Amino acid sequence: MPIIYHHISAMRTALQTHRGQQRIALVPTMGNLHKGHLELVTLAKQHADIVIVSIFVNPTQFGEGEDFDSYPRTLDSDVAKLTSVDADYIFAPSTDEMYPVLPPPTCVLAGAIANQLCGQSRPGHFDGVGIVVSKLFNIIQPDLAVFGQKDYQQLAIIKQLVRDLSYPIEIIGAPIIRADDGLALSSRNQYLTSAERHIASVLHQALQRLAQQLATGKLSQQRMQALLAETRMYLTDAGFTIDYLEIKTDQLVSITTAEGSEIVEKRFIILVAAWLGRARLLDNEFVTINE
Repeated sequence: MPIIYHHISAMRTALQTHRGQQRIALVPTMGNLHKGHLELVTLAKQHADIVIVSIFVNPTQFGEGEDFDSYPRTLDSDVAKLTSVDADYIFAPSTDEMYPVLPPPTCVLAGAIANQLCGQSRPGHFDGVGIVVSKLFNIIQPDLAVFGQKDYQQLAIIKQLVRDLSYPIEIIGAPIIRADDGLALSSRNQYLTSAERHIASVLHQALQRLAQQLATGKLSQQRMQALLAETRMYLTDAGFTIDYLEIKTDQLVSITTAEGSEIVEKRFIILVAAWLGRARLLDNEFVTINE
């Protein structure tokens, strides 16, 4: 059973015996753990000797009217699940412990990469992610940290943060874990009604179909935009309210076009966020152009 710490000083003291002698991994979470989170821990165990899972529902990354108050807090259940995958420590601080002043006067900006996609529809969200991840990195001082690729924009921002702030931390992106029908696992999937859950698998199916269409034949901006419009209509007809459906490079910059309107990139990523009832679902799919 993992040892639980609620205070920064105690967590730091516990890690002193390991530091410099064993590789330490951090898996940051907001709790309410599911199979996807447990796979992050399993991956971390493959790369480190000691794995710490943080469980903290971070208020600074929730906007006004979002689900901070109703976000499930399930620490007892989370501990049982983390025991099953041999996590070593759990860091579960209170809001007061993490933020002596709230909102914090210090801001960790993520730059232009954060002002698009989820950052456009959730202003300030990635500022909140930036400061909580920076604090966790400073508290734990891990050798590596594992984040899921479902939140691809978040993963890209954290890699940028590590680079720009010179953290000596390896960032590992873990593959998306899906249900049998393809839906990406997420704590917010529990907001879906039974009828909505049946529809939810359409999201990944639509991305797969779009990826196949994009990968075949020459790709121009005109064709790409037509296929995006067709997919948006398909998802809307299925019952989704689309936040965004966009195609970017793996660095989250816009696709470039050569003379004659042909797309230059041969590998890129489709990113989507869409509402289905109370649940905001995220997914993404890489595309490689077949020559």
